[in-house]
Amino acid sequence: MRTKILLFTLLFSFSLGIKAQTTVSAETILNDIKQGKTVSYENVTIKGILDMTYMEDKLPELPRKRKWYNGDNSIEQQIEGKISFINCVFEDDVYAYFHDEDSKYTFIANFENDVAFTNCKFNGEALFKYSDFDRNADFKGSEFKDRTTFKYAEFKTYVSFANTIFYESAVFKYTEFKRGVSFNSANFRDNLDIKYVDVNGDFDATNMKVSNKVDAKYADINGESFTKYLLNSKN
Repeated sequence: MRTKILLFTLLFSFSLGIKAQTTVSAETILNDIKQGKTVSYENVTIKGILDMTYMEDKLPELPRKRKWYNGDNSIEQQIEGKISFINCVFEDDVYAYFHDEDSKYTFIANFENDVAFTNCKFNGEALFKYSDFDRNADFKGSEFKDRTTFKYAEFKTYVSFANTIFYESAVFKYTEFKRGVSFNSANFRDNLDIKYVDVNGDFDATNMKVSNKVDAKYADINGESFTKYLLNSKN
């Protein structure tokens, strides 16, 4: 009888351990990213703001009165390690960009290695404005439930937003896709802003849905306008 009780206790404790591991703090992840480690999580919930710009760490070291460096007030963070999140839930905001109104500094995270946010749910803001993606980037199957922006972002290799869902307005204004992009079956449930977007390489908009307005003014898809490219791709 005592053996059965002991076995039950061990199994119960083990199950609690597994359950505990399904939640990870943003602070734990940020510590690893800062050290250049490979970050890889699957089927976990991330609690806390994932600020990859490390704004809170940098602000105390910056002059209180903003100085303009080469005409720019941007403070950039280079993310060296690989980042992979698969089937993860971000309960709070995810920042690779943040503009601090008090100091007037703009904080940006750039990614030097592979980045994957695959089949993830962003319950808070997801801001990647001005970010550079030097290697492979993958956002397919993810859901963006709050404000999101990739404005001025630069993707140097092919990137996928296939089967993504954007619940709020999605901003890709001035975004550069150097080697193509997939919006295959992407669902934009509000507005889509691709004004001034620049695409070189494959542009897959098959079954893409936009519920409200598409602003594609001055968008350049391999030298053609957004409308003309869509028409030609159907022929």
